Amino acid sequence: MGNSIDSSTDGSRQSSTQSTKQSTKKSSATGYSAGQNQPQYDALIIGAGVSGIYQLHKLLELGMSATVLEAGGGAGGTWYWNRYPGARFDSESYTYGYSFSKELLAEWDWSEHFAGQPETLRYLNHVVDRFDLRDHMQFDCRVKSSSFDDEKEFWTVCVDDGRTFTTRFLITAIGMLSAPTLPRYSGVDTFKGQSFHTCAWPHEPVDLKDKRVAVIGTGATGVQVISEIADKVGDLTVFQRRPNWCAPLHNSKIDAETQARIKASYDDIFERCRQTPGGFIHGPDRRRFEEVSEQDRLEFWEQLYRSPGFGVWFGNFRDVLVDENINAEYSRFIADKIRQRVNDPDLAEQLIPKDHGFGTRRVPLETRYFEAYNRDNVHLVDINKTPIESITETGIRTSDCDRGFDIIIYATGFDAVTGAFDRIEFTGSEGQKLSDKWLDGPITYLGLQTAGFPNLLTLAGPQAGSVTTNFPRGIEEAVDWATELMKYIQQHKYNRIETSAEAEAGWGVDVREAFNTSLLASTRSWFTGFNSNVAGHDKLRYLIYNGGALRYRERLTQVADHNYQGFHFK
Repeated sequence: MGNSIDSSTDGSRQSSTQSTKQSTKKSSATGYSAGQNQPQYDALIIGAGVSGIYQLHKLLELGMSATVLEAGGGAGGTWYWNRYPGARFDSESYTYGYSFSKELLAEWDWSEHFAGQPETLRYLNHVVDRFDLRDHMQFDCRVKSSSFDDEKEFWTVCVDDGRTFTTRFLITAIGMLSAPTLPRYSGVDTFKGQSFHTCAWPHEPVDLKDKRVAVIGTGATGVQVISEIADKVGDLTVFQRRPNWCAPLHNSKIDAETQARIKASYDDIFERCRQTPGGFIHGPDRRRFEEVSEQDRLEFWEQLYRSPGFGVWFGNFRDVLVDENINAEYSRFIADKIRQRVNDPDLAEQLIPKDHGFGTRRVPLETRYFEAYNRDNVHLVDINKTPIESITETGIRTSDCDRGFDIIIYATGFDAVTGAFDRIEFTGSEGQKLSDKWLDGPITYLGLQTAGFPNLLTLAGPQAGSVTTNFPRGIEEAVDWATELMKYIQQHKYNRIETSAEAEAGWGVDVREAFNTSLLASTRSWFTGFNSNVAGHDKLRYLIYNGGALRYRERLTQVADHNYQGFHFK
């Protein structure tokens, strides 16, 4: 999972009485109080994931009245929802945790270099409680709609239990991979066994022993699930549409000596992350590909393949992700690794992608994924050759036969980046609908605001820098920047902030230019806005900013230094 998925941890649901009491608090910062012409809150955050937790902390430090509305039963976002077997980081634990508190860094021990979901959930709950944030969070509270009042200059937010909240500033922290999608097969609701999307894995234990299990999908989530359950089920059938380039995670426990060394090196670790385009500890090799001999090149690639984490992707020659011929050479190297790990040559070829090069889609990191297919109880079905026709009461019908199952697991991904926005009705100035404005793809300024929707800030929104980075590294910078913006608004006693169409048009040019500098633009993936499980998502949409964390940080700094150029205040 890791950065493949972020949105909402253990915690008790607040009662309506508690929520009502909380929502009438008076702001110490601006003097707003609940009333017909004044909002209940200075700021309301949607989502209690990694970004929502940190943004709440920063707003409370400013003395603002703030609350978080969270659809889940607790805080944690991605790590609350995604409880499937094998869910874990694929960026190093000590680079994923928050960096803002030296005390937090000193007191928390990560048990593995790439922590699993239960540990990550415990960590985020620890942060929530350590900084006294839980009383400002409202759980089991799914936002249905929000609308901006041009006269009163605040937002009204409606949740699914019928309550409404008013807030001067509305901040989305709803995650880039938090809107799960099921395949558009007939009969999905007719299956009489257990079935669920990986994002909705039951909180209670699922008995897999001796069960006939189907997994549909071989993206990052599917790879983790398949690797983890192959030796725990009776029989496992994997339905694959497009194979992915996968590479070993090489996870291991963190011993006491290593733990001490990590804690003593946090300043260096986070500075290293700051200096890489992706916010990881792995930065590109700046040597030109043709300058390195073939022997040295192969030795370097062998070293990358044996190393833990995303070095195999982000620690490579920069040319690998921008030159098609060089990428093809590296892809052949990885393909040979797959062939070495899968006993059946024909099966190995089915697991090697033929429609895209290595790293041009999100690279799943795995633990003995390919070896799972060497087991007698694991079977691969290529649904390009024998398509799934329907889900039946007893299993899955393909064009060649019916297969019976006890459990069907949908590892069919997410309506990435914009999907969570589409599931909430945002109505901006003069009644404009965000879904209408973004029908053909998102239009933003810095990925943080969109014209016509005053006082709406979109943390980790489409075209923001955090979407393509080691998520907490990117989101901490976005939250810090947004917090300084709130401070600027407080100091000048502004009630309203809005970007312009001209500013977002300029940012759109930057987004497209950065996007087209790499091979990502030539591949169908969620990076490029494609999703066969969502109607209308069969065309290129510019969802991400691909210019790198350094360039994005420079741009944010430049905007702030020029009195928030591109924004209008009132």
